[in-house]
Amino acid sequence: MTHDAPGDRRDDRERLVETVAARNGIGDRVQSALEAVPRHAFVPDDRRADAYADRPLPIANGQTISAPHMVAVMTDELSLEPGDAVLEIGTGCGYHAAVTAELVGAEHVYSVEYDPGLADDARDRLTHLGYEGVDVRIGDGRDGWSEHAPYDAAYLTCAAPAFPDAVVEQVRPGGRLLAPLEGGLGSQTLTFARKREDGSLEREERGAVRFVRMRG
Repeated sequence: MTHDAPGDRRDDRERLVETVAARNGIGDRVQSALEAVPRHAFVPDDRRADAYADRPLPIANGQTISAPHMVAVMTDELSLEPGDAVLEIGTGCGYHAAVTAELVGAEHVYSVEYDPGLADDARDRLTHLGYEGVDVRIGDGRDGWSEHAPYDAAYLTCAAPAFPDAVVEQVRPGGRLLAPLEGGLGSQTLTFARKREDGSLEREERGAVRFVRMRG
């Protein structure tokens, strides 16, 4: 893919991946995907100096771009393979979708964003950077995106009380889901699930996290 970002910053990307890999033990393919995506192209101009710090940054309309280590951990957790159909709930600025596209191919990534302005900006940005195959629609993430189902994997970049029923239905049996799920007292837990043949979910908790809440 061609990533026509303002300035290459390859050295910054390499240092970031070294830091994230050392702390989180992510696989080689995810490391390569993280290094390939120019994170500075996804953050506001006044935040580009901090683009390769391993922390979330504000983007627009009260939303954030996730910390690189969290994107890496989530991507690694889903064990994505080339050609997997992936549903993302919460496009935001498009960074997580771009990393996913590096692993499965842009034409296999479908992303739903509630905020029209964010969706339009993300679509334009992804196209400019060579990820024009990523399909972004404006809508309520609770509804998923049935047109392209079934999916091999689905993930949420926003916290929800539970995996949305429609999203679960749109993942194939044996497929994987990942989301920050809300608990008591404002807690959130990154939760992995595999869909059984009968449609139920086998769940595993992956630790405490902090994400913006799902809108809709």
